[in-house]
Amino acid sequence: MGPFLWEQRRCMAEIVNLRTARKRANRQRSEKRAAEARVSHGMSKADRALARSNREKIRRELDEHRIEIGEADEIAGR
Repeated sequence: MGPFLWEQRRCMAEIVNLRTARKRANRQRSEKRAAEARVSHGMSKADRALARSNREKIRRELDEHRIEIGEADEIAGR
């Protein structure tokens, strides 16, 4: 018995959509470039998140101590 058609197809390469392969390669390339830029130009994502949370905490604390219009008169007893 000779080789069947489906047995020959196992040896063939997988069909690849070139457009999606190109997009995937571009995405990986741009992600690599972005990671390099983050390292060389700025803070890591964790450092940015920490700085943002610190800024928000400071802003909240300042807002808690803010005196609204009219409250100064009440505090002064006027």
